[in-house]
Amino acid sequence: MKAFRLDELEAERAANDGAYLQFLRERNMSVGLYALDAGALDPQQPHNQDEVYFVVSGRAAITVGTETTPVGRGSVVYVPAGVPHKFHHITEDLRVMVVFSPPEG
Repeated sequence: MKAFRLDELEAERAANDGAYLQFLRERNMSVGLYALDAGALDPQQPHNQDEVYFVVSGRAAITVGTETTPVGRGSVVYVPAGVPHKFHHITEDLRVMVVFSPPEG
C-alpha cells in the first residue's frame, strides 16, 4: 500500500519550485499534483497518454480540443492522448491531481 497526504505533496511540490510533482509511478499509470496560481498561463502541450484531471481546489476553465468547461473543486475531466488542452482563466489557485495511463514519460 502507498498512501499520500495532499498537504505533504503540496509542500514537496512547492519546495522543488515546480508546477508538477509526480508522486506515484506504476506499470500502468502515474499520478501527480499540478499547480497553477491565479492568473497563471498553462504551458502544457498534448501528452502521449490518456489523462484524468481531478480538481482538488481552485477555479478555472479548461479547453480540451474545441470544448471548454468551467472547473472547480471536485471536477473530473478526461483528456484523450494527443488532444490539445489547457487550463485558463484561473481565478483561484488551482491544484489538480493528474492520472496518466500509461505512465507519463
